[in-house]
Amino acid sequence: MKRLYIRTARNLIIAIALFSCTGFAQNRNIFNNERVQPRMRVIIDNDFSGDPDGLFQLAHHLLSPSVEISAIVGSHLKPDDGFDNSRTQADNAAAKASELLKMLKPGSKIPVIAGSNTGMTSDSVPVKSKAVDFIIKEALRTDTKLPLYVVCGAGLTEMASAVLTNPEIAKKITLIWIGGPEYTDLAYPPPNYTLLEYNLGIDINAAKVIFNKSSIPLWQVPRNAYRQALLPYSELLLKIKTKGETGKYLASAIENLMQRIIKYVNMGETYIFGDSPLVLLTALQSSFEADPSSSHYVLKTAPKINDQGLYQYNHTGRNIRIYDKLDIQLMFNDLFAKLELNNK
Repeated sequence: MKRLYIRTARNLIIAIALFSCTGFAQNRNIFNNERVQPRMRVIIDNDFSGDPDGLFQLAHHLLSPSVEISAIVGSHLKPDDGFDNSRTQADNAAAKASELLKMLKPGSKIPVIAGSNTGMTSDSVPVKSKAVDFIIKEALRTDTKLPLYVVCGAGLTEMASAVLTNPEIAKKITLIWIGGPEYTDLAYPPPNYTLLEYNLGIDINAAKVIFNKSSIPLWQVPRNAYRQALLPYSELLLKIKTKGETGKYLASAIENLMQRIIKYVNMGETYIFGDSPLVLLTALQSSFEADPSSSHYVLKTAPKINDQGLYQYNHTGRNIRIYDKLDIQLMFNDLFAKLELNNK
């Protein structure tokens, strides 16, 4: 009887150990199985050599298995921008994206492409770049039924140039853009605001193409919405910086910026991760009747963008989505969880 008890106890311990190991292995590879599959294609276009919030957005997208990332485009900033005052901003952005891609997905074949290093010279002349060519080629694919999203966290140079070059692609893409000032009937601007919103000011001509000339479906996240994406420094330290090499890399990007500008701007203890809604509105759509159901938008007639980069009423404009409330809790909790799982 005693031997039977010992044998049973030993078998139970082995079973528990095996179950624990299996559970741990499943946690390590929780997204590397059939449970979560891509249901959309995404081209990521962002100024990765600029505001470091773009690096957080890129890392989050790379850790999200429900999206198939078709390409990553590094885009330019305004000339002499404080984040990167070089003449090779798009090249620098692509280099930053490649650095993070190698860290998170060694050996990945996702193409990283530098966009144009300058904006459009007018709203009728597209720039020529490999990124523009890729957007057109991806939009015209016939070998997949996955819908295509182009998500832009900075200027719109490449997307506008692609639509100008081949207008046919407008009906094959949904564009999600972080940028543009507040709509006066929806929100007040922040204190000491600039009339020309930062991302729109990167390439006014490109914004004029998208708003004034194209028919592309547009989901806009204007300034009042993207400013909701506030993360406290305490959570950056506790929930991001502690999560391995990637967490340290991301947190350091913010801390280095804080150190650089402390003598000019007292940033307090929060940071606006304004590009992260690009993940919320794609990877984190609802399971059934897929849509960003936990965030709120209104349908508005697209305004015209004038030469100063400001809105003007356009009675012939198409309907576009204007997001005014974002599910920030879902967005950040998912980022924290994915960094934790990636670090196991």
